[in-house]
Amino acid sequence: MLMPAPDQGTLARREEIMAAMRAVLPGESVIADQVGLRPYECDGLSAYRAVPIAVVLPRTTAEVAEILAYCDREKVKVVPRGAGTSLSGGALPLVDGIVLGLGKFNRILDIDFENRTVTAQPGVTNLGITKAVEHAGFYYAPDPSSQIACSIGGNIAENSGGVHCLKYGLTTNNVLGLEMVLPNGEIIRLGGKHLDSEGYDLLGLMTGSEGLLGVVTEVTVRILQKPPVARAVLMGFPSSEQGGDTVASIIAAGIIPGGLEMMDKPAIQAAEDFCHAGYPLDVEALLICELDGPEVEVNHLIETVVGIARQHGAATVRVSQSEEERQLFWLGRKSAFPAVGRISPDYYCMDGTIPRGRLAEVLARMQEMSSQYGLRVANVFHAGDGNLHPLILFDANKPDELEKAEAFGSDILKLCVEVGGVLTGEHGVGVEKRDLMPTMFTEADLNQQIRVKCAFDPVQILNPGKVFPKLHRCAEMGRLHVSGGRIPFADLPRF
Repeated sequence: MLMPAPDQGTLARREEIMAAMRAVLPGESVIADQVGLRPYECDGLSAYRAVPIAVVLPRTTAEVAEILAYCDREKVKVVPRGAGTSLSGGALPLVDGIVLGLGKFNRILDIDFENRTVTAQPGVTNLGITKAVEHAGFYYAPDPSSQIACSIGGNIAENSGGVHCLKYGLTTNNVLGLEMVLPNGEIIRLGGKHLDSEGYDLLGLMTGSEGLLGVVTEVTVRILQKPPVARAVLMGFPSSEQGGDTVASIIAAGIIPGGLEMMDKPAIQAAEDFCHAGYPLDVEALLICELDGPEVEVNHLIETVVGIARQHGAATVRVSQSEEERQLFWLGRKSAFPAVGRISPDYYCMDGTIPRGRLAEVLARMQEMSSQYGLRVANVFHAGDGNLHPLILFDANKPDELEKAEAFGSDILKLCVEVGGVLTGEHGVGVEKRDLMPTMFTEADLNQQIRVKCAFDPVQILNPGKVFPKLHRCAEMGRLHVSGGRIPFADLPRF
């Protein structure tokens, strides 16, 4: 779906904007030809496309600051972009704005084993951080399925998780410091190598802010020592409900696995055909539970988990006997998204989170919706923390199938909120879930969030049109009560 073409006013300013960008960056770092712009017209949510005025590729924080200062002054819209693996349209360009690509920020700046930190530029891949420290027995815990490609800056923007987030936390639990450029070009630092920061938790505010508040140019994360032992249990069940009940029972037993993932039959079949992980094909649901720690503890927990699985009617149970087998179990799970792409011309990847105790109910209701819409759905998700990733299968070449897939996805997300969950776990709101925000937040809630946006970005140049269903000028958001008086937002001090 192509977004609207730019208006005449934008086209008239195009040359002026291009000249300003070329004054800051060398020629090859400003992309303006139509062929060069095409790779940037969408992100991982490829149903929506738009061609920006230009793409700029700075190398230094000073260049980012100069670009943003110009855009803030001249009211030019800016969409920050990392690797473009976003699955909610968060990096979707604007036809009347520029894309600020951070792909050239690709260096690791500091590895500090004593303080167990790595400082990297935002374009470094998630897996690249682990690769840089694994020789010393360390790793970076958050591991999205796209970790081979997704950037650490994008992980900050979306608060990404991964299969090990249940025990070791999301990005927000593993980031310690940021350097960022505000929309007016100011450069600030939040946090550092220390475990806690003084004052307001602006670091927490930035993590998951989807590029609306500033542009991250440096990231400091914590790294962990690899556990002495890690083993995985592969469990197959005759029904998804039995798999969901097993998840609830494992957590209720006080066990916090290193990873606890679930796949349904369509996803199992696709993953097995894709990478031959040894998955059973005669089951309706598959659980992968990883236990890590001292060997005696791991052995005890495996015995407990296997017992719980059998109590819930597991048809097959396998425990990894080697590191290679453990990695093979996970290869199937992490390959599930591309694997599903082989069984359907298109798929729509959703992201919502529910209470674990409602898992079996939600899976059953999704199957009812699948019949209602006449579209298949494959489920791959972080079962341990209730983060669902239903993949709705459709064919965009068939009339109305994209619209049906979107409506199906919308109903899934509404169901997540209905049972006490939230609209997103790690993919963000972007444009995909923007119009569903009122199902979870009141108008007062949304207005307060917009006021935070206005405090950082009063001109609203950064990623406008994302997250919030209704655009407001900051001046329209009224005045704040401060010490008995009222001060306009424009008069508040900038961060």
